[in-house]
Amino acid sequence: MQSNFILTDVMRTGPHQHYESFIAMHTIEDQKFQCTGEYYTLHNYDLDSYDRKLAIIDVAVSQNDNIRENTEFNSDLRRRCDLLHSQGFKFIKATPWESLDNLSKTDTHPDIDVPHIKWTGGVSWFWWYMYNKHSGNNFNFVHTNKKYDYLYLNKMPRRHRTNLYTALQDTTTLDNSLVTYWPHNKKLSAEFELPWVDNYPYQGMDQDFFEKPYNETKYSLISESNDTANEIFMTEKIWKAIIAQQPFVVHGNHLYLQKLREMGFKTFGAYFDESYDLQSDRSKKVYEICKLCKDLLKKDWRDLYLQSKALRQHNHDHFFDRQALCKEIDKTLVGFLEFFDSSQVTS
Repeated sequence: MQSNFILTDVMRTGPHQHYESFIAMHTIEDQKFQCTGEYYTLHNYDLDSYDRKLAIIDVAVSQNDNIRENTEFNSDLRRRCDLLHSQGFKFIKATPWESLDNLSKTDTHPDIDVPHIKWTGGVSWFWWYMYNKHSGNNFNFVHTNKKYDYLYLNKMPRRHRTNLYTALQDTTTLDNSLVTYWPHNKKLSAEFELPWVDNYPYQGMDQDFFEKPYNETKYSLISESNDTANEIFMTEKIWKAIIAQQPFVVHGNHLYLQKLREMGFKTFGAYFDESYDLQSDRSKKVYEICKLCKDLLKKDWRDLYLQSKALRQHNHDHFFDRQALCKEIDKTLVGFLEFFDSSQVTS
């Protein structure tokens, strides 16, 4: 049995409790993890007794905006990192709420010249978060009467979302759908928003859940955070559709659906064309998704729901299968351990 020590936030400016809860769900048989988010309690631990020592630097841009220019903070951060490094620690720059692609477009704070690996969302973070947030919730999803065709939600403006939204606007596909596009101030009517919130915020609450939009639409058209061939990033968008047991079309990373299947989920290739997932050309993928969405409207949605009932139930149950989730968490943690052992440095 190997023992690993993780300081879950060098400066305690991020959600270190989330990081500790994520790590605690691991099922790696030959590894033990000791975590703390309190830098000033490190003297209470026999640090030399651990096989590996890792320290997490929170890189949540929205949270760090208020302190990134604070010279005292930056000086103390560097002092702590230098001291930890001298004691054999290696570092994780953590921003699992975002993808590697999105990070490359921002000035990720802080710029620390120490051996580190980046922890981005991948496929495990939002699965873990939504599992913890919604396990035990008694939702009332009813798929018997559908007034609308698609649930198609777009908040944060991104180029690939704009491309698909613009292409669909040139058709009649979305004429009877629930659509949001916040860059144009196009939002859901109040009856479909979270009833416990007066004004749905631009940031936050995206992981909260209200049944009505899913009960009254036939399909989820999901525009994920990225459409590149890089890291596959799965957010609450896909997990909401799976929890709601609603068929989905995903405008996301290349081979996104294939990755879902590798994780034990099932997709709808037996009921409609999912070849768009194999399309590496991003413009062609938009065209293929537009065509699919048009063709789907010609199908009898009631038959599709009846035929896919077992598949949709499987996905729902697999999502709430703790053991299945733990396997993905294990992969993330193994990546940290392998990084420590290899001493690989990323910029």
